[in-house]
Parts: sequence; C-alpha cells; structure tokens
Amino acid sequence: MKVIENGDDFMTEMESMFGPPQEFQPTAMYIPAGDCIEFVARPGRYHAQRLDDLVTVYLSEENDEIVGSLIKGVRALCRQLNEKLPGLKINVEDGRVRLEHLFLAHVWSEPVADKLIERTYKKLIEVAEETGAEAELCSA
Repeated sequence: MKVIENGDDFMTEMESMFGPPQEFQPTAMYIPAGDCIEFVARPGRYHAQRLDDLVTVYLSEENDEIVGSLIKGVRALCRQLNEKLPGLKINVEDGRVRLEHLFLAHVWSEPVADKLIERTYKKLIEVAEETGAEAELCSA
C-alpha cells in the first residue's frame, strides 16, 4: 500500500488514476428507482427546501441562490399533465426533456397559492433554461 504524505501527493496520485480535474458541468439525471430527476446547476454546498409535493429546491449555503432541485414523481407528473392539459405537448427529443418545460407545465396545470413559491418556480425555470438542463426520460 502506498502512503500519501500530503495533499499535493494525494492530488498527484488522483490525477494519475483519473486524469486532471474537469470543469463543473450542470447535470440533470432521471433516477428510475426513485422516479425523480435530480438537477444540479452549480457546484458548492447547499441545503434543501421543499416547495410542494413535486419539487424540492436546492439553495446555496453561501447566498441562498438556487443551485438545483429534485423533481419527484416524474411518471405521475407526465400522466397528470397529459390528463389535465391534453393539448400541451412537452418536447421530448431522443428520450430527453428540458427541465424548464416540466416546471412550466406544472405551474400552468396547478394554481400556485403562495407568491414566494411562484417566484421560486420562476427562478427555477430561469436557472434550468440558462443551463440547458435536460434529463433522459426513456424509462418514464
């Protein structure tokens, strides 16, 4: 077993095994086991705040800016949207869907009673649009 003496040695060892660190890229991933989409737009420490039955928003610990979200019950959301808004078609290309479309469709289908939640959804839509966040929904 190799003994690593300091942080520089550790980084050198990690880079030799995995290559140099890569720049952060926003991600959105559908997790079939939980039927959810986890979206991370920015790196860093965050805390979670539940908005409603569908979305938990991730807020930066530094400044409370939105850094991501968790969308639960994706299959049920898609069914519900098809029933409530049959004329609304969410564009799915190659099994992928843009997150701002899911957020918009949810806001259009359900009245949002709380202005703070409404503003948070608007900001989530902006962040998802800015990052171009999409998730693979081939299992949804």
